Amino acid sequence: MSDAIVLTGRTIRLSRRNLDAVLTAMLLPIMLMLVFVYFFGGAIHTGTEYVTYVVPGVMLLCAGFGSANTAVTVTNDMAGGIIDRFRSLDIGGTPVLAGHVAASVLRNTVATAIVFGVAFLIGFRPAAGPLDWLAVAGILLMFILAISWLSACFGLIARSPEAAGGFTFMMMFLPYPSSAFVPIDTMPGWLRGFAEHQPVTPVIEALRGLLLDRPVGDSAWQALVWCGGVLAVATGLSGVLFRRRAG
Repeated sequence: MSDAIVLTGRTIRLSRRNLDAVLTAMLLPIMLMLVFVYFFGGAIHTGTEYVTYVVPGVMLLCAGFGSANTAVTVTNDMAGGIIDRFRSLDIGGTPVLAGHVAASVLRNTVATAIVFGVAFLIGFRPAAGPLDWLAVAGILLMFILAISWLSACFGLIARSPEAAGGFTFMMMFLPYPSSAFVPIDTMPGWLRGFAEHQPVTPVIEALRGLLLDRPVGDSAWQALVWCGGVLAVATGLSGVLFRRRAG
């Protein structure tokens, strides 16, 4: 645990030295939210204010952009020789990866708070109560943790930072074919089936229901099952990949 805490601080310091990537990951979701709300919002009918409808999807986009940096930093560590130094200090792979993931969670938490702040400024008015907000925080934390570990896996697979960024494009793309920006029933039939059964949709529906104080149905437990499954697979796979890469 102490090794993981120290390495989390190291990763945060590395992030401070790469402010352009951190700022891009924070600002790009905000820019996309403004584009959707002000450029397309008037033409999209969702039964509620469009900014209220779109915020849950933007939060997941924000998490996706933020976690992409995790894959890049893991790849840099694996290619830069620092892992050999860690091993000489008897530091295993778990603390190294946990440090990257913890830093990712911290970065994404700050970015999500900024997205919420901008959303409030442009008219986002949730109806969530205290328990709803706790549930929103719990689901978001589970999602961020899951995709951060998944990004660490991508970083272990990739052989260059550019390839690591390419791997994480999939996570950043998933909110688009979902209920994030338009209702699923407006999509073509061949796309609707995928949108209804991919992992991002139940997370968005659960967040939207909680924020608007509406029934969430099966979305909450489906979101937790998806996040828990991805987290379990990613943590197990990362250990195998690290041992294989580090020899």
